[in-house]
Amino acid sequence: MGIASLIAWILTAGGGAFMLAKWVSGGGHRDRTRTHLPPPMVFGHFAFAALGLVLWIGYVFTDNHPVGWVALALLIPVAALGVAMVLRWWPVHRNHTQLVGAGASGPADAPERSFPVAVVLAHGVLAVVTVVLALLAILEIGG
Repeated sequence: MGIASLIAWILTAGGGAFMLAKWVSGGGHRDRTRTHLPPPMVFGHFAFAALGLVLWIGYVFTDNHPVGWVALALLIPVAALGVAMVLRWWPVHRNHTQLVGAGASGPADAPERSFPVAVVLAHGVLAVVTVVLALLAILEIGG
């Protein structure tokens, strides 16, 4: 179960890295007037998730349960920040689909408007799968 959760975590990180790259390349970290995602929220989500992943790798290869529990605990702020970002992203995405071709600024000009819905959904679903598998692994349920 530990390896399965590690694979899920890495896949989740891949989707997150893709969205982070799109957001940064669109200037989200520089121009706070166009983005609805505050840089501390985005980079905090990334930092907690990356630290958790590093610790989870340590847990998987050493079976050090305290390290695993810390990695799992780090997913709490990761999830909270992720939900907050989705709640801020959804209106931008919805307005973008309504304003395509209208030449509007504001939400339609936000760097996060280019996030593909499939990537956002896959990232969220994989995040839930990661948490469940990691919890099962650390509780030693299912092998």
